[in-house]
Amino acid sequence: MSGPAVWGWTALLSFLPISELRGAIPFAINQGVPWYGAYPYAAAINALVAPVCWIFLSTLHRLFLKMAWYENFFNRFVGRARDKLRGGVEKWGWLGVAVFVAIPFPLTGAWTGTLGAWVLGLSKRKTLAAVILGVIVAGAIVTIVTSVTILGIGALRIFIKTGTH
Repeated sequence: MSGPAVWGWTALLSFLPISELRGAIPFAINQGVPWYGAYPYAAAINALVAPVCWIFLSTLHRLFLKMAWYENFFNRFVGRARDKLRGGVEKWGWLGVAVFVAIPFPLTGAWTGTLGAWVLGLSKRKTLAAVILGVIVAGAIVTIVTSVTILGIGALRIFIKTGTH
């Protein structure tokens, strides 16, 4: 895959709710992008989720709520996000959202964090700060785990017979 395609796919993976940093950083590193390029690029794109999601929730969301399929999907998704975030936000405030976003597990990224913060009534400024902080930490965790995994696999190759003598 060529350079522009790798950067484009990395940006798309960083922005998608399913993959976010968990998919983007390993993809970029696996495609030959050094960690010090993959991490800040993917994190910057992923941090854009918060303002984009906030703008959507404060504008187009109201129009989409008139569609039954969207309302059903949104209510289920919001219920899960609210339940996951409520305890942390009640105890830690905006830092609870940052910790939630920082944990690189499925359904704990910038999209769910922003949505949950919006539902729980956090201010836009606190939500953006929490998501950015969480993305920075999550990106560092994913980068470290990816790098260690790649180093470990490379180290294990000394035990694999390759066919050349």
